[in-house]
Amino acid sequence: MSVERIPTYSVAELNAAIGSLLERGFAPRFLLEATVVRPQLKKGHLWLSLTDGSASISGVVWASRLPQLTYRPLDGDGVTVVGKLNFWANRASLTVQALDIRPSLSTVLLKFEQVRRLLEEQGVINSNHQRALPEYPRTVAVLTSVPSSALADMLRTARERWPTTKLLVVPIPVQGAVADRISAVIGNLGSVHADLQLDALVLARGGGSREDLSVFDDEDLCRALAMFPVPVVTGLGHEDDLTVADLVADHRAATPTAAMVALLPERSSALRTVIDQRRRMREIVRWRVGRERQRLLERERLLRLNDPKERLKRLRRDLEQRRQLLLALSPSRWLKRGLALVEDASGSLVSSIDGISPGDSITIQFHNGRITTSVDGIHPCTESNQP
Repeated sequence: MSVERIPTYSVAELNAAIGSLLERGFAPRFLLEATVVRPQLKKGHLWLSLTDGSASISGVVWASRLPQLTYRPLDGDGVTVVGKLNFWANRASLTVQALDIRPSLSTVLLKFEQVRRLLEEQGVINSNHQRALPEYPRTVAVLTSVPSSALADMLRTARERWPTTKLLVVPIPVQGAVADRISAVIGNLGSVHADLQLDALVLARGGGSREDLSVFDDEDLCRALAMFPVPVVTGLGHEDDLTVADLVADHRAATPTAAMVALLPERSSALRTVIDQRRRMREIVRWRVGRERQRLLERERLLRLNDPKERLKRLRRDLEQRRQLLLALSPSRWLKRGLALVEDASGSLVSSIDGISPGDSITIQFHNGRITTSVDGIHPCTESNQP
């Protein structure tokens, strides 16, 4: 190669050419998946190293951008960086300027597991401590972003299901490092829940990535939910999303709309219940009236039986029966039928010839009189002349 054909640069010219090449050939913005190493503040700027384990590059968040970050990474955090390249031509230094930093899914899940394990060990997460939801809540506090499609769906669902419940909508931020602000709102509501006559609290957020829901894995926020004086229902993200706040709550719903469905009764179902209860009440009233009527009839019968007039009639009937029995057994009746009574001289009844001798005096009693005579002879009965 000819020496004349090789371009010649000064150091400044070479660095400027490299910078120009980078500006023309590289994307103005990009996403970088990396792990943060040794983040530190210097003169208001956040400097850090970004690595994937086999290579690394320097990164910086300028002081003017730092307050706008919703997430401040720690050493070892997995992150997704929205960045662009910064090339300083005077020393050929290449750095990733971070415009935004978000935790990676692995970091979010690691935080979830750490907080979950801690709260389980301390008994804050305990399914045995979950409270039953109110059957017919009067006032419900709804914590969510305002305005939002999630809130609109929740309000519509509440109107359709149980419009008599009063919804107290409390706006909260649901994106970024806002756990302290949400915890403060929960604490303030808890201190005045009696004055507001709250029956339940709903914490809701519409769909988003799992990284967006990491605020609901905050330890202090979850403790505030666990200490809230009335039952708590969460409806965070999608059905497959699970946060520590869901585990702390008394009831976890898959979505914000599902949270309202779980908390509020359904009008048509309640109407059917009322109709069924009214039918059962009528049956109970009929049964009790019938039972009381039967008891009154029985008492009336007993009163009639114990009536002095009725009692006197029964006694008279009894006396008459006894009189008829006495008449039936009276000796005079048998005497009228032709029978007679025989007495000896001492007046004792003679029932057989034993003890009677010829010449003895006897008296024969008929129904209309008696005669006295003496025994001329005694003739015992034989088998042939026995009656």
